[in-house]
Amino acid sequence: MSKGRADPATAPGLVLNYLREQNRPYSAQDVFGNLQRDHGLGKAAVVKALEQLAQQGKVKEKVYGKQKIYFADQNEFDTLSDTDLKDLDDEILSLTSKVQSVQQSCRHMEAELKELTSSLTTPEMCKEIEELKKECASYTERLSKIKTTTNHVTPEEKEKVYQERQKYHREWKKRKRMATELFDAILEGYPKRRSWNRDR
Repeated sequence: MSKGRADPATAPGLVLNYLREQNRPYSAQDVFGNLQRDHGLGKAAVVKALEQLAQQGKVKEKVYGKQKIYFADQNEFDTLSDTDLKDLDDEILSLTSKVQSVQQSCRHMEAELKELTSSLTTPEMCKEIEELKKECASYTERLSKIKTTTNHVTPEEKEKVYQERQKYHREWKKRKRMATELFDAILEGYPKRRSWNRDR
């Protein structure tokens, strides 16, 4: 959050300290964005400070196309030995492992939080249980009524009805065939066109 607009005269010192602390390349826009947030420096003051520091040799300037990149003079930093570099590499590996562990823990906690927020609350669960009890009671009552009725059709009665139907159906087909043969015999010498429908 901005702490108020800084005096432009302090811009070179703020910019130089920032580049030394970060020790990485930045564009003027990057430096402005970071220092404006923390110190309230304007963009014109940042650009002017960077150009001034570059002219004084306190920071290095590299041009890539239309963009200028600024970074601290590396000669101002102590030269690291191979041992120091190895120690830094080991520290980076250790910190990377810790970051991955923390990220995994965060994913587990996010999944757990999602599961908890999607679960029923205690009042909602109690309401659901009451509704299920009412539904079960309704089904139990219906089942009891069905069991107590006296007009059930037993399997034996069902089979008897089926057999009788088969018997009557066969008899009907037999009589239909006899009637058809009789009509054919009567109409055989009839001079007019037959209009008898065998399917009736």
